[in-house]
Amino acid sequence: MAKIKTSFFCQNCGTQYSKWQGQCHACNEWNTIVEEVIQKEEKTAWKPTSEIKKAPKPLRIKDIDSTQEIRLDTSDGELNRVLGGGLVPGSLTLLGGEPGIGKSTLLLQIALKLPYKTLYVSGEESQKQIKMRAERIENRYENCFILTETKTQNIFKQIQEMEPEIVIIDSIQTLHTDYIESTAGSISQIRECTAELIKFAKETNVPVLLIGHITKDGTIAGPKILEHMVDTVLQFEGDRNHVYRILRSLKNRFGSTAEIGIYEMQGSGLREVANPSEILISHKDEELSGTAIASTLEGMRPLMIEIQALVSTAVYGTPQRSTTGYNAKRLNMILAVLEKRAGFRLGAKDVFLNVTGGISVDDPAIDLAVVAAILSSNEDIPVGKDFCFAGEVGLAGEIRPVNRVEQRILEAEKLGFSTIFVSKYNKISLKETLIQVKLVAKIEDVVGELFG
Repeated sequence: MAKIKTSFFCQNCGTQYSKWQGQCHACNEWNTIVEEVIQKEEKTAWKPTSEIKKAPKPLRIKDIDSTQEIRLDTSDGELNRVLGGGLVPGSLTLLGGEPGIGKSTLLLQIALKLPYKTLYVSGEESQKQIKMRAERIENRYENCFILTETKTQNIFKQIQEMEPEIVIIDSIQTLHTDYIESTAGSISQIRECTAELIKFAKETNVPVLLIGHITKDGTIAGPKILEHMVDTVLQFEGDRNHVYRILRSLKNRFGSTAEIGIYEMQGSGLREVANPSEILISHKDEELSGTAIASTLEGMRPLMIEIQALVSTAVYGTPQRSTTGYNAKRLNMILAVLEKRAGFRLGAKDVFLNVTGGISVDDPAIDLAVVAAILSSNEDIPVGKDFCFAGEVGLAGEIRPVNRVEQRILEAEKLGFSTIFVSKYNKISLKETLIQVKLVAKIEDVVGELFG
């Protein structure tokens, strides 16, 4: 038996200490450091049945095979987009999110659709519970196998017998290994179980998807090293009281982290939302003041979002500035530009700004729509519902060009908008478009076009 070693770990951030102390110097939290007894045996958790491979040798970078990595189609267009085209063989993907947001539903729904032999390992629900959910979601589950187990040695034994092509673990915090003497969910157990799964994935080329719990602060529970160890970290966001969910990539070694996937929670599972503009733009017959449509980008996907503004006389001494889904400091900057460059007296008025759909946008191209919504509410004159905007506002009051403006114009044309306002400094090579492109250089040009 190996020598027993005692270490102290912070349960909040995972920092290791040689002795106990009251405060963690890394995250400044109090009373989070606990003692854990670590006992390593001389055995390995995963023993491949194949022959021992030769030790790798260094290669010149020009001699390395640069062919495109083969990806496995998940039969889910939104997940494929966020992953960068599908699952990479031998990769480890971590999915985190609030309790009840739909993490297990999403991965079970994917497991039922996959044409590959899939092993779904659950440490939180019984096989009957999973069967009831599977019958509600999908009737086709010939290739999905359910295993309720929390011990990694037993899981790897079943994997060796059935040889699955994809493994799903629900969740990593419920697993434990005999080679570490600590409770399931502790820092050392999470780290060791993840290391065993990584070794299995890399040696067998089988992709592994993990579900991870999160803390009250919204970060993934366990040591931060867990996110460093895996290849991809996905965050499932949304409000349990609303039907829409957003799948966002926080880390991706095989693709972009700017892509998002949007789902709608229904009684039969999660529905992919192929056209997000249908949920981000409210459909109304009458024209109301204080609303404007902006063309933004999330990764490679153009979105049309609705900006709502409310400008009213300040009741109290200090005017209020409140934003939802938009940077509050940037709103203050735009209000200062309107005051200084365009002559609108907004210093004594309350300004409230909201991005509909419950999403947060950092794209500076929505500045022009924010200006239009604020001025529309201030003057109580509605902006035409067939108008949309794509432009960044500078401190001098100029309308600055934005990237990939042609893609934004084509998306606006596809959704039926008649006019789009963009910077005159954008280089546009589109010809014979049905939508009218208005080129503006400064805020005064926009005011003249909209409010005459």
